[in-house]
Amino acid sequence: MLLAGGQGERLYPLTRDRAKPAVPFGGIYRIIDFPLSSCLNSGLKKICVLTQYKSYSLDRHLRIGWNINNYELGEFIEGIPPQKRTSDLWYQGTSDAVYQNIYVLERERPEKVLILAGDHIYKMDYRELIEFHESKKADVTVPCIEVPLNEANRFGNVSINNDQKIVDFVEKPDHPQSMPSNPNIALVSMGIYLFNTEVLVKRVIEDAKKDTSHDFGKNVIPSMIHEGRLFAYIFNDKNNKAVKYWRDIGTLDAYWDANMDLIQIDPIFNLYDTSWPIRTYHKQFPPAKTVFSELFPGGKCGTVLNSLVSNGCIVSGAHVERSVISPNVRIENHSEVYDSIIMEGVRVGKNVKIRNTIIDKFVIVPDGKQIGYNPEEDARQFTITEKGIIVVPKMLPLL
Repeated sequence: MLLAGGQGERLYPLTRDRAKPAVPFGGIYRIIDFPLSSCLNSGLKKICVLTQYKSYSLDRHLRIGWNINNYELGEFIEGIPPQKRTSDLWYQGTSDAVYQNIYVLERERPEKVLILAGDHIYKMDYRELIEFHESKKADVTVPCIEVPLNEANRFGNVSINNDQKIVDFVEKPDHPQSMPSNPNIALVSMGIYLFNTEVLVKRVIEDAKKDTSHDFGKNVIPSMIHEGRLFAYIFNDKNNKAVKYWRDIGTLDAYWDANMDLIQIDPIFNLYDTSWPIRTYHKQFPPAKTVFSELFPGGKCGTVLNSLVSNGCIVSGAHVERSVISPNVRIENHSEVYDSIIMEGVRVGKNVKIRNTIIDKFVIVPDGKQIGYNPEEDARQFTITEKGIIVVPKMLPLL
């Protein structure tokens, strides 16, 4: 069960018209492609995507990009909005989302249920998680990762014994506990939970009867610490880099940082590993091209440096550097784009200057426009993050 119904308020305005898991990432992908690819690469082919807010583009992406399973063989990826089988309310939390879909579990009768978040970037072989879970005879297994102590208050703080049994779990604590082996590191939950089905059904029913936030991290998992067999699975990263990669890109600055990492010479997250493909839907665009390099002396125009450029793009007498350019983008003569994320269908006119900016789909940037150079002017029109990144909403008519 992949939870994809959150509002994504901290990613606004990118979530103004779409669910957070449907936000584009890395030029050609959507965020949800990464946990779904981990499912596919792990051989898991019975997937329910629990949707809720602004799910149209997410549902469409699942339908045209992930319609790859054979239902006659018991394989499926199904989007499930709130069914209101148990109440007249929408999903009230992660636990409630599963509670409201107990009918699905009754129909499929799985031995185990893997609860995933639809808005994280990582690579995990869930088969190894399942093997660990079975070896420990666990009721619940929580994948965990080590993070700097000063960042741990953003996550569920986990304490374990020598057998990796969870002895304490506190969601987003004010004062996180460090690991005994390193006072500067904390062990935190990745927001993934592997349950034995009987245990899961019992616990979400119990939680539904209580006045809680109906959340796995805040309520269900802490309530089981002294009553069940809970274990922490230390994340084994299939990204195959020196540093483990897992990103909850829940803020605009974190989203920009994660995209900018992809354009580095040796990015932490490897999109080019053929042994672990990331699947998505590709529209039928022609190859990208650059033209009119002779417009500026020294060939500064018609050039792209240290950037990701997707199919269908034309950089026409313009200069792009350290940027992520999504499909079907046009950048016209004498324009310059630096350190930016330009999403699908954007049209950048002539003599435009853009830097430190995220531009959502289908925006038309008129000739001579400057974004990222005048903070006061930008603040009157756009969202500006704590780091000073400008965010231009989808289809906003610029002046």
